[in-house]
Amino acid sequence: MAGETILIVDDEQEIVQLIQLYLIREGYHVLSVNNGHDVFPVVREHRPDLIILDILLPGLDGIEVCRQLRKTSNTPILFISCKSEDIDIILGLSMGGDDYMTKPFSPSQLVARVKALLRRNAIRDHYIDDQQLVRFPGLEINLASHVVRAGGQTISLSAKEFELLSLMAKTPNRVYKIEELFELIWSLDSMGDPRTLIVHISNLRKKIEVNPAEPRYIITVRGVGYKFNGMLG
Repeated sequence: MAGETILIVDDEQEIVQLIQLYLIREGYHVLSVNNGHDVFPVVREHRPDLIILDILLPGLDGIEVCRQLRKTSNTPILFISCKSEDIDIILGLSMGGDDYMTKPFSPSQLVARVKALLRRNAIRDHYIDDQQLVRFPGLEINLASHVVRAGGQTISLSAKEFELLSLMAKTPNRVYKIEELFELIWSLDSMGDPRTLIVHISNLRKKIEVNPAEPRYIITVRGVGYKFNGMLG
């Protein structure tokens, strides 16, 4: 729903003004800063519902801004950048970014991504029934508190990582196609970049698997997508 606060972090004033124009038309309250160091006081004071974050910034680059924000916040972060190489996208998402768009981009597509991220962040997990705890050997997922324990240790997951894990764990052995996961988690279909999903799955495995190279929980179904292994003994 409109009315949410969105923070734009970009030092290109023309880009900021263009994004502001489209977001304000949709009813969002928009803030902006042009320096990485200025993000943190604005976040503390205004608690934005979403952050649009450029990578190349004066003062402190967007990757480091994201890394520091993720220590205390799960606010959705949409990276925008003129850097389109895979390594930059992977790095941004690995630091906790939820999505990534390369410049130049369609303002209307950016608005669609913003709406999708806000919608997924606001909706409580509607797949939950009376059971609030999902348990497998070595893994426990509390759907109500969003607390995940693996190997007896509490694991810190981003909002998207938790959504991916809980969705698949609640329907073990069901194979989710890549486009289906984009629709369910990001509310996107053809707009989704497969690298976004690949990085989030990789991050999840590093956090919950004993050996991420030979995953026990999240299984790749080649040519199709992913599933949660329900045959754990």
